[in-house]
Amino acid sequence: MNLLTYSIISAAIYSLIALGFTLIYRTVKFFHLAHGGVYTAGTYAAYTTFMLLQKIGSDSLIFNLIIATLVGMLVAGVLGILIDRIVYYPLRKMFASDLILLLASFGVFVFIQNFIQLIYGAQIFTIRTWPVKEGHHILGAVITDVQIAIIITSFVVMLLLWLFVQNTKFGKAIRAVSDDPVGASVVGINPEKTIIIVFFIGSALAGLAGTLISLETNIEPSMGFNAILKGIIAAIIGGIGSFPGAVLGGFLLGFAENFGVWKIQAGWKDTIAFAILIIFLLFKPEGILGIKIKTEKD
Repeated sequence: MNLLTYSIISAAIYSLIALGFTLIYRTVKFFHLAHGGVYTAGTYAAYTTFMLLQKIGSDSLIFNLIIATLVGMLVAGVLGILIDRIVYYPLRKMFASDLILLLASFGVFVFIQNFIQLIYGAQIFTIRTWPVKEGHHILGAVITDVQIAIIITSFVVMLLLWLFVQNTKFGKAIRAVSDDPVGASVVGINPEKTIIIVFFIGSALAGLAGTLISLETNIEPSMGFNAILKGIIAAIIGGIGSFPGAVLGGFLLGFAENFGVWKIQAGWKDTIAFAILIIFLLFKPEGILGIKIKTEKD
């Protein structure tokens, strides 16, 4: 049963990353690889905040973690906006191709990763400074308070995002800009304003995912590469552009990886992820809940 717990945690984190990535992809129509760098930056911001709060004498663990998480999400969200305004917006104004935008996003990712390493060094950090406590025994599994918090937070945020996109005026604006930016402009929707907010929300989700996973694993400058890799794979197998598909893809990937390494060596985890991706690309390229995304060429 512990395997089931680890699978749910991995699936929840992958789903959060995939949701943020999908939200941005649906709006700007290209692979935002710098999402992995934003994920890392948000995690380090949360780590730094948590350590500063401890240093100034704040002894409430829950308070420190909540503030650190919010700061991580805020930093990630603002960084996402800056990336769009400084890098992507000028390229969009010049009608740059998807390949140029993709290369630019990869360049931003490398820059962020190296900048973080320049500030913090290459050493590994951990936010887990609290005493180790015995977990709760549920149906033969042992689950800790931290793991419960990760699972509940992930599910609540995914539900809130779904309700926001489906039932709010801005959620409808996101869908309108995604489907037809020109048509959205005609009916009074500002596509660029929508894109700014989308980058903030999607990037904040990456910051949240990084902070949550840091409660279970270590923090290092290169952690964003694996995160964006799994996020993209989850988004593709779920159906690129589909919000429910991103969640389903994250869960499929999380469960497949953890149950796969239960039978074989842990080093095969990434291989399992790529194998699932190849299978879907060969036999079901539209993904589980794929939808056709319109591009400028259509």
